[in-house]
Amino acid sequence: MPDFLNLYNVFLAVSIFSTVLYILKLAIFILVGGDAEVETDFNALSETDISFNFLSVQSILAFFMGFGWSGLAAIVQFHTGGKIALLIAIIIGLLFMFLSAYLMYSVKKLNKRIVVDYNELINKTGKAYTTFEANAEGQIEIDLNNKLSTLNAINSSDEKINAFSIIKVVKVENNQIYITKG
Repeated sequence: MPDFLNLYNVFLAVSIFSTVLYILKLAIFILVGGDAEVETDFNALSETDISFNFLSVQSILAFFMGFGWSGLAAIVQFHTGGKIALLIAIIIGLLFMFLSAYLMYSVKKLNKRIVVDYNELINKTGKAYTTFEANAEGQIEIDLNNKLSTLNAINSSDEKINAFSIIKVVKVENNQIYITKG
């Protein structure tokens, strides 16, 4: 075996290479964003949850970073033998991999999409936020999903509705709210 191919150099190369790739991936994520969509040409049935992807690029890079740096530390700092350093590196690498996958799973759980059904507003009362001319558009304040919301609406009557007047939602069509004086 060549002299340059000792365990110290392997750990050093793996740790530097994986750290550079991890930082590069992080920089691309920050600059471009993480909401890129991937389109495929096939239909597949899958029973896995794609939000928890254990074997992602992120978790594999985390494994190699933990593997490389902990193996290097075991040899240089703790003066362990090759087999012990390799065992420590694998254990720490797997720990980094699990931690990275768990953190990504936790972050993706925070991405909560709230579905709003404007049809629930029919016959509800609220306040005009702006003044509505006859058959004109403006904004209303109304309770939607137990939260006070400011929404665009159209005055469906022939009379003017002043700001802060009580309004009533009479219909919803194509996510457009129609109101009258309440």
